[in-house]
Amino acid sequence: MSVVIRLARAGTKKRPVYHVVVADSRFPRDGRFIERLGHFNPLLAKDNEERLKLDMDKTKAWLAKGAQPSDRVSRFLDAAGYGRNSYRSGSQNGSSSSQEVSAPARGDGGPNLHRPDRRRAWCARRG
Repeated sequence: MSVVIRLARAGTKKRPVYHVVVADSRFPRDGRFIERLGHFNPLLAKDNEERLKLDMDKTKAWLAKGAQPSDRVSRFLDAAGYGRNSYRSGSQNGSSSSQEVSAPARGDGGPNLHRPDRRRAWCARRG
């Protein structure tokens, strides 16, 4: 079972409030969770204390058990002084990643759909 610390959306339409929860990664975003660790209100000013409330003792305990924080929760933990200095999305030191793929050059005969004559020909071939 893969356990993650992530945000679950609450609140009304166009007025979001997020709960910081520990959940199984297979559960839906707003579905079942194991424990609630705090809340986040993005509508408040960034310098407001009530914007983010986290129970750091519970959070540290779940991290010690192997729970993986989401990217946004990792940023919250870094700002609170308890971070791992690395995000799941890649390295921060500028080194190349194996996931980086360059876009193919359009001179290789690929479909250039920005030119109207090529787009008409491409659509005609597709039917």
